[in-house]
Amino acid sequence: MGKLESYRDLEVWKVSMQLARAVYQATEAMPKHEIYGLTSQIRKASVSANIAEGYGRHHRKEYLQFLGIANGSFKELETLLLLANGLTYIGNITELMRLCESAGRLLNRLRQNLQGL
Repeated sequence: MGKLESYRDLEVWKVSMQLARAVYQATEAMPKHEIYGLTSQIRKASVSANIAEGYGRHHRKEYLQFLGIANGSFKELETLLLLANGLTYIGNITELMRLCESAGRLLNRLRQNLQGL
């Protein structure tokens, strides 16, 4: 891998953006009465801007803290997707869950590299 010029070069950021786009598309058909409830929560959890925000911090410890928050957002998103699926608001969530898991693995790898593990 070459030198990182921006957080946009991070594979985890690219996958999380793909996930966010997929989530927005999947939640389009959710009931309108959930627009300020579950739909909003799912969308907010999918947009893990913490990866980018942490990258912009000046200290590694802060960056790691933001990556930890992003990791929590991915777990929250998985839970919310399972709930929406169980309520039949969203159909097949296999691809969304796969993207969550992929982003989570990449995020953990980045965190380990930053911690020097």
